[in-house]
Amino acid sequence: MKKALMVWGGWDGHEPQQCAQVFEPFLKAQGFDVEISDSLDVYLDEEKLKSLSLIVPVVTMSTLSGEQEAGLAGAVQNGVGLAGWHGGMCDSFRNNTTYQFMTGGQFVAHPGNIMDYVVNISDHDDEITKGIPDFTMHSEQYYMHTDPGNQVLATTRVPGASDAPWTKGVVMPVVWKKAWGEGKVFFASPGHVASDFNVPELKEIVQRGMLWAAR
Repeated sequence: MKKALMVWGGWDGHEPQQCAQVFEPFLKAQGFDVEISDSLDVYLDEEKLKSLSLIVPVVTMSTLSGEQEAGLAGAVQNGVGLAGWHGGMCDSFRNNTTYQFMTGGQFVAHPGNIMDYVVNISDHDDEITKGIPDFTMHSEQYYMHTDPGNQVLATTRVPGASDAPWTKGVVMPVVWKKAWGEGKVFFASPGHVASDFNVPELKEIVQRGMLWAAR
């Protein structure tokens, strides 16, 4: 049986445990044996990590030791898939640049805070986004530093909110995938709280992204 590890923690405002629970039933239905952990020390267990098909991180604004970072990055480099969303994956460890290199991006701001914005599908042929139309979110619109090597699947246009008017018109990546060694990495920036996944297009993209990333 394929094994998936979901690791939650960090800032409670992102509802990490609740968000993990949104996708646990889906992974089980797809034939995964799912383990949910609230400890980053799980990344120190080399034998456990070797047995995994997929890691789903749901940890925001936390601290990762060098040993924990090496364990996680090494597992993905050796073929374990990594898939996640919002701050649970790309605002997890602000001091860990290897982690940021692996995930392909790092949150820097959300001008305008909670707002309506459109997610524009930019790759209509990819298996993760095929058949999914553009859709609207009412949530944080992430402004990110991103890896130019990412394969971008969806974007959003930044309106230039009053707290950052110089960003007006910027096209910001929202969904991407990439490689890290032998591992596949997927990320979607929406998903501030569990109710964001009531948007069916977003939930479907994340579900497909997890299946794509899993070995």
